[in-house]
Amino acid sequence: MKLVRFGPKGKEKPGLIDPQGKIRDLSDVVPDIAGAALTKKGLAKIAKANWKKLPVVSSRARIGSCVGGVGNFIAVGLNYADHAAETGAPIPSEPILFNKAPSCIQGPDDDVMLPKKSVKTDWEVELAIVIGERCRYVTKKDALSVVAGFCICNDVSERAYQIERGGQWMKGKGCETFGPLGPWLVTTDEIADVQKLGMWLDVNGVRMQTGSTKTMIFDVKTIVSYISEFMVLEPGDVITTGTPPGVGLGMKPPKFLKAGDTMALGIDGLGVQKQKVIAWK
Repeated sequence: MKLVRFGPKGKEKPGLIDPQGKIRDLSDVVPDIAGAALTKKGLAKIAKANWKKLPVVSSRARIGSCVGGVGNFIAVGLNYADHAAETGAPIPSEPILFNKAPSCIQGPDDDVMLPKKSVKTDWEVELAIVIGERCRYVTKKDALSVVAGFCICNDVSERAYQIERGGQWMKGKGCETFGPLGPWLVTTDEIADVQKLGMWLDVNGVRMQTGSTKTMIFDVKTIVSYISEFMVLEPGDVITTGTPPGVGLGMKPPKFLKAGDTMALGIDGLGVQKQKVIAWK
């Protein structure tokens, strides 16, 4: 299934993409694409709904973040061997974890706003994992059983805040609008091999990132199992898993976003995001 959330900011409703690509309103089936709706039981309830009888949503409706009520928004740093190489960073022996603020989550096509006095805001196309079952100490073997699905994340990053202000990455990762998710949450049954997904990102129509989840240092199963050693994961938690090469920081000379720029990014089977960069307001 491809699950979406649509409507004005803060008032999104749950939806389903039907076989013709239209959004169907799931409001009478589940209250939101969040929490209990993402468990095995919740997804089974959605799957049993007769989509043909669900109301069709206008094609002009805004698409919001594909997950609502996110409690934990966790990120993995330097998780692609080719990205680590372009930034001159050593390959980590264990996953590097940091938090993105849930308040930075927004729709896939909403504007990305530069932070006040930002000079080094960067782009990062990433595969995001959406947790579907409460878990702790889950094994690698069982890790996919607690995953509801996957989506695209643009892990927008202010590099000066991230690197030059005390070494705490989360300073540059959780700024307002820095977590576009979607357009869809695609359930695991629709992804044949999550470690063989092509990824790309363009800035102003120019290809910057081209990669694949096959170059992950730590795969999806390892990431979910590893994080569950340190915290309880709940349905609706989001884990964004790192980026392939082509970020602005790794270019010579480095290139960063400015107001008026546009980004487009996609992952095989997970759709496309499009964002305009605007000045702080």
